[in-house]
Amino acid sequence: MTGETGPFEQVRLLYEQAVFYGDHGALASADQILDAAEAALALARGRIIHARFLAGGNDDPAELTLFERATALYHELGDTRGEGEARFWVGTYHQVVRDDNDAALPQLRRARELAAAASDPLTLSYAVRHLGFADMVAGRLDSAREQLEESVRLRRDIGFMPGVAAGLLALAEVAAQAGDPNQAQALLDEAASVATTAGAHGVLLWINQAREET
Repeated sequence: MTGETGPFEQVRLLYEQAVFYGDHGALASADQILDAAEAALALARGRIIHARFLAGGNDDPAELTLFERATALYHELGDTRGEGEARFWVGTYHQVVRDDNDAALPQLRRARELAAAASDPLTLSYAVRHLGFADMVAGRLDSAREQLEESVRLRRDIGFMPGVAAGLLALAEVAAQAGDPNQAQALLDEAASVATTAGAHGVLLWINQAREET
């Protein structure tokens, strides 16, 4: 036990402050705590729905609804970090689930700005990664490579090695698309080594699929 009070216990105490002690200012504090908890829950539920989609599930519109709700709540709370993460997921839904980069790009760009402002390297690594994917689709391979290399650098800096492996795989795809099979193979080998060391078996499956396609 750490002695920390969870959000719902905090809200219960604030309720008592308002009802029994006449501290009606406590209600505004309670609203903020509940909004933050709702935003975090919406974001978490949306991510789980997205994971199911990646595992072969169908498009569930609730995913977008949850991410948009989280975005709105974090914005109202003035939580830059939370809003950046939520906007990233809104953009990812449009890009990955709906295959709509036009709708995704404004959200991903704003997520990049907010993550940088909040000093959130993990969300920033995701945002620039998916901006790199958009560049790949548009044939802007130099820009795609720069974005993906930045994502890998950020992930190395924070020790997110499964994400590094996934980033190297994406760079291999750029090299293959650019007509450089030797570089693509070297990047796949490095990605496989990093994924194996990290125990990232899901990423290894992606790497093996990429080898079969090249």
